[in-house]
Amino acid sequence: MWLLKPPGVYAPQEDSHLLVTALERESLPPGAEVLDVGTGTGALAIAAARRGAARVTAVDASVRAVLTTRLNALLAGCRVRALSGDLLEPVAGERFHLVLANPPYVPTPHPGFPRHSLDRAWEAGPDGRAVLDRLCAQVPPLLLPGGVLLLVQSAFSSAPRTIELLTRSGLDADIVDRRLIPFGPVLRARAGWLRERGLLEPGQDKEELVVIRARRP
Repeated sequence: MWLLKPPGVYAPQEDSHLLVTALERESLPPGAEVLDVGTGTGALAIAAARRGAARVTAVDASVRAVLTTRLNALLAGCRVRALSGDLLEPVAGERFHLVLANPPYVPTPHPGFPRHSLDRAWEAGPDGRAVLDRLCAQVPPLLLPGGVLLLVQSAFSSAPRTIELLTRSGLDADIVDRRLIPFGPVLRARAGWLRERGLLEPGQDKEELVVIRARRP
């Protein structure tokens, strides 16, 4: 789909496309309520609306991303409720049939919160789990019975840990998609640091992305 991609807003990349593929396999019930967490340009939210979701909500910490999502949805002829706030706070007390999440997951050697707004779309602490752990704790209560979480992350940020946490929360979780992609500029720049931490094999120049599907019984 054609989307506005202004500076400072995370544009759809391989992880986004992988999540859209997983979304297309899901059967949405009548009246489906869908949540897109960390929406960026709104690509996943719009894809969910086109799949027939009755109501799509998109959230992002970036006000610029929320405004971009609203405009892209308008241009696409889709109805998307876009809200700004910290992770899931804007939808506290609501419940959904499907939650889509493309959170920050890249391990970083830099302590503290990223200064630049676009960096916040991928920087996720030394183990890459600063946002993933919060999602694993906060998403399960938002799922309706039979509801599904589709989450994309890097193998560098421990997919087994994500599955373990979601399973502890009562969800049936497993990896449903994998894809190897060449390193982009961010990972190329920190390859030495990743190698020092034992996350990168000598000569490795590809990252494995995985989609985790977790269903509430």
